[in-house]
Amino acid sequence: MLARRLFVPLSALVLALAAPAGAVAAPAPVEADLGVAVAGGYGDPGPYATAVEVGAVTTLYYPRDIADSDRRHPVIVWGNGTFAFPVVYRDLLLHWASHGFVVAAANTPQSNLGISMRAGIDMLERRDADPGSDFHGRIDLDNIGASGHSQGGAASIVVGDDPRVDTVLPIQPGPLADIDDVDDPVLLLAGQRDSIVFPWLVKAFYNDADHIPAIYGEVRGADHFTVVGDPGPFAAPTTAWFRLHLMGDQAAYPEFFGSDCGICTDSGTWSDVRRNDLATRFPVVAQ
Repeated sequence: MLARRLFVPLSALVLALAAPAGAVAAPAPVEADLGVAVAGGYGDPGPYATAVEVGAVTTLYYPRDIADSDRRHPVIVWGNGTFAFPVVYRDLLLHWASHGFVVAAANTPQSNLGISMRAGIDMLERRDADPGSDFHGRIDLDNIGASGHSQGGAASIVVGDDPRVDTVLPIQPGPLADIDDVDDPVLLLAGQRDSIVFPWLVKAFYNDADHIPAIYGEVRGADHFTVVGDPGPFAAPTTAWFRLHLMGDQAAYPEFFGSDCGICTDSGTWSDVRRNDLATRFPVVAQ
């Protein structure tokens, strides 16, 4: 536990101080041969073996056999907490890669401006276009999500104004961001026992996000470091959210939307769940 607390965020020192609604497109229907069916649930590893490539600016977590894949893989760009690096979140990022995502994690402990996260998208655009790259023709640049933890959670909101980004999932985000600039669905996650980024800080983002479909989820018993190492209760909902919005996996729809949404009724995992009007009316895509 002490090791976990030393790895991440001295963000305690940084973060503790620290228009009419438009129509939002629903996710595209899932392809019949998507090839990433979830046998045991979104919290279980996906069907893909994974690989890691550490670069100067970006670390990639991705399906190991992507060069031989018969489909394009959606992208998640990731921002770290203060003074943290991608390796701190390795288990979560590999989990997403096992479900078919290419995760571009910024190699910076100061991610708030989102510069390195945008650079990750730029790099994947070049790789996808390069006939000599294993990623050539394998990156789904039309489906990109942004996520991060703590300072990186705020960075994911900052990057959310990039027109290439389709959804945002900030985990315990610090306050240095403006969600008014985001035009896509957002899932804001807080920890019930977080004493660094207090739940009310995350709720402030939610309250300000009345122009987009927004959901606030507070993980029961979670502190600021629960997502570090084994992501535990954060693995399943984050995976389901990205599979829905970036892969069109409609099996994930009832986890968040509809009258009896999964996270709304799961009081064992969630201590507080809130959905704004646009989220309650978020459409189902006909199969």
